[in-house]
Order: sequence, then structure tokens, then C-alpha cells
Amino acid sequence: MPRALSTLTLSDAKQMLQAAEAKAAKLGIPYNIAVVDAGGALIAFARQDGALEGSIDLAIGKAKTARMFNKTTEYLAELAQPGAPLFGIEQSNDGRVVIFGGGLPVTIDDQIVGAVGASAGSVEQDIAVAEAAASAIMTNPT
Repeated sequence: MPRALSTLTLSDAKQMLQAAEAKAAKLGIPYNIAVVDAGGALIAFARQDGALEGSIDLAIGKAKTARMFNKTTEYLAELAQPGAPLFGIEQSNDGRVVIFGGGLPVTIDDQIVGAVGASAGSVEQDIAVAEAAASAIMTNPT
């Protein structure tokens, strides 16, 4: 029986980037923001003028990590602490797992359709920018 796959579209990603960029502007910090589809492939990326170069790969990595594991990167960071059940997870997938807060899965009607990652500020600011992006299109957020 064939299954239908729902995923973010380019239009969704542009809407998400616009919301994230607005949040970043309110924070006064230039951001890197990445949006990936249901398969974890990059749909859209924005690097605001002056955003840290070192945060480019982190934003993309956060989005991909959130989609790979269907968890926020903030939650994965908790699970990856010494003595926690996923200690060392950041070494998996050829070391491409990013466990700093700021990556989160995106759901529509309770189905994960992609993910977003944001990087440039503090962990709390990164989470706020990612949440602004996701809330631009999410329904029934978990």
C-alpha cells in the first residue's frame, strides 16, 4: 500500500525564513537559518548580513539533526550528557549530529514534515528564532 509523504514546500520554507528573520531583527542579532524537508534535505537557507560564518554549518546541522531524530536539539543535548541514555550521540552519523539548542522538527497536523535550525546567538535565542520560524506554519504544535 503506497504511503503519502507530507513535506515542507519552498513556499513554506520562505514563510518560515521570513518569520525567523523578523525574530532575529527583534533580538538585534544577524542569524543563519536553515529549513529542511521531511527527508532532511535543505530546502532554504538564509544568512543575514553579518551573521557568523561559523554558525552556517551549525544552523544546517541543527535542522538536519532535528529531522533525523524527530526531537529538538535542545532535548537531544539533555539526553547526551554523561550518564544519560544517548551519551555520545553527537559522534554518530559521521559526527554530523549537532546537539546545541536551536533545531526543531516542524509538524503540520501532528505529522513531522521537516525541521528548522537557527544559529548565531545564545542557545535560548537560537531556540526562540527556530520557534518563530516553525510557528509561522505549524498547526497543533507539540
